[in-house]
Amino acid sequence: MPVILTSSENRIAPTPDIQDVTEANRQLRRAYSEIAQLAGGLAHEIRNPLSTMRMNLDLLAEDFENPETPKEKRVVQKIERVRKESHRLQAILEDFLRFARVQELRTVPSDLNGVLEEVLDFCEGQGVSQGVISRSQLDSDLPRVALDVDLFKQALLNLILNAQHAMPDGGELILTTQRDGPWVALDVVDTGVGISLENQPHVFDAFFSTRPGGSGLGLPTTRKIVEAHGGTIGVESELGKGSKFRIRLPIPTE
Repeated sequence: MPVILTSSENRIAPTPDIQDVTEANRQLRRAYSEIAQLAGGLAHEIRNPLSTMRMNLDLLAEDFENPETPKEKRVVQKIERVRKESHRLQAILEDFLRFARVQELRTVPSDLNGVLEEVLDFCEGQGVSQGVISRSQLDSDLPRVALDVDLFKQALLNLILNAQHAMPDGGELILTTQRDGPWVALDVVDTGVGISLENQPHVFDAFFSTRPGGSGLGLPTTRKIVEAHGGTIGVESELGKGSKFRIRLPIPTE
């Protein structure tokens, strides 16, 4: 799918130099470590009063469990509205903590195809329910790569759910793996609504989202996880036709 992007954007670039990427990712991890320390303290200060608020809202809801007067019914509506927003804040907080905590990994030589199939099986039910057909084209001779499997599954889950959200009326989700020089490449392709040119440079920015109710932390978390593995991620997209996210992971040297 043809897309015009400048070199400074998150485009799928030609095969990058692995040494340059390794050094850049090392610098990013140092910066992320400082952010994580600040974020952890901030999240702790928010979580405690938020938990207290939610507990008291639950108690209020119990007090008005059977509203009788119009005034009581209005009170119940207001309580439910605040409860809903408090749950949304809790979800955003948890997403933010996952984003901030990505630092050091515990990697083992792993079969990327196997990891991908496990995540796809987990997500397939939701995709089928909204008319999304999943297909995979996996390279059977793919070299093993060093993965923190649980963490990398989270990155893949974010990408697949993002693709499904982009196809509310159904479509195709295509996942491919292949060797790309000193890298293993994984493509996640959807036939969804696509991303506008002005939004493409921002898809990996924290808290940027065009989806109502989205936290804007799924794709930034995926990027952090990929970069922590020494890899790269980019996107190509066209409105009305779909998007392709490509992850490159380094093949360990002997």
